[in-house]
Amino acid sequence: MSTVLQLAIVLGIMVLVHEFGHFAVAKLCGIRVEVFSIGFGKRLFGFRRGDTDYRLSILPFGGYVKMAGDNPGEAPTGDPGEFNAHPRWQRIAVALAGPVANFILALGLMTGVSMLHNEVQEYLSGPATTDYIAAGTPAAAAGIHSGDTIVHFDTVESPTWDQVAIRSLLNINQTVAFSFVHDGQRTDTHLFVKAKGGADDFSLEEVGLIPRMQHTPVQVLELTPNSPAAHAGLQPQDKIATIDGLQLHSVPALLAYLQDQAGKPANLTLLRGNQQVDIHITPQLLDSGDGSKLYRLGFTPVQPPVKVERLPLNKAIVASWQFNRKASYLIVEVLKRMFTRQVSVRSLSGPIGIGTQIHQAAEMPGWMPLIGLMSYISLNLGIFNLLPVPILDGGMILFLLIESALRRDVNQEFKERLYQVAFVCLIVFAAMVIFNDLTKLNLFNHTKP
Repeated sequence: MSTVLQLAIVLGIMVLVHEFGHFAVAKLCGIRVEVFSIGFGKRLFGFRRGDTDYRLSILPFGGYVKMAGDNPGEAPTGDPGEFNAHPRWQRIAVALAGPVANFILALGLMTGVSMLHNEVQEYLSGPATTDYIAAGTPAAAAGIHSGDTIVHFDTVESPTWDQVAIRSLLNINQTVAFSFVHDGQRTDTHLFVKAKGGADDFSLEEVGLIPRMQHTPVQVLELTPNSPAAHAGLQPQDKIATIDGLQLHSVPALLAYLQDQAGKPANLTLLRGNQQVDIHITPQLLDSGDGSKLYRLGFTPVQPPVKVERLPLNKAIVASWQFNRKASYLIVEVLKRMFTRQVSVRSLSGPIGIGTQIHQAAEMPGWMPLIGLMSYISLNLGIFNLLPVPILDGGMILFLLIESALRRDVNQEFKERLYQVAFVCLIVFAAMVIFNDLTKLNLFNHTKP
């Protein structure tokens, strides 16, 4: 129920902002707005002011605006307050206003985060230096070693780890250009971006790339009772300087090494205050939290350093613009690659998938995960609505531009048929995306857990 409530709130905000954009510009242009509804379906209550019925409806997911004469295929009656009675440039402005409102919302959300509490892990924006390369992975096959730095990935020269992750998601189960520097020598090769579970379960660890998240050793925060770490004598505040002589700087790197060793005993060199302590430890298969078991030592680490910024308004706007521009390019590139079959439609998420992501973001510490996701959803909604598909805002704009070029209206019956076909296609598309969401929940898997 909490996931459903979170989904209703977030999507409700996104759609309401979108519809308010249409509403505000329609009012400015003198178009008669008959209904402005929060929610869909049966009217619960509201009030009328002027020509507009402001109402709260029974289904809380978003809302809608009903303008006089704006039904697809509806012939004009000559009423000057109707949508179709206004100049085409005004109708284009009304259609554009919804997506533009979503873009403004995304910009405003990230500006607010940047001004108040922008918290990000430091390593994401730094050089893509590896901490460990897991054995038997595509990265190991490409020849990169622990401590090497990635200097080219797909189309990006000198990428950050954030860029490596993004480009990997765009190239799931494909081969990309890959270059790294080892002992001062650059190697140009290729890397296969392996992802058995698709985009939803993808991580760079599956490719074998474990980022160096910090320059200091992993530090123990607390021990799990009756764990190998507790039995071996680790203590809170201990720092793991080496494991079997290797200097690793993150828990993912430690875990990847332990899996490669398949539970073999390991020698740890600890830094305990001003002392160096050597201990012998045998990893144990423990629950990883998702139903699987991994070789673990059994302690909670001190988290890698984060960078917290509180930017002034002008710099916050610039940071927000850069974030949203990068996210917009990513969305557009995903759409392009879907049409060229480089990205599977299965990577798309519908309401169930979005709800799951919102719930996960809400559970994370800080505001950045949730606000960042809301910004991304708002951009998605704005860009999707600009697609040149009848019924969507982009389709309406395309028709109006064609009519402006022809200096006459497109045949009304032809438009009505196109709207009907587009409506059916959108319903089929929505059903397919929802089915994708359901299959990701393993509802169709009848094997026993």
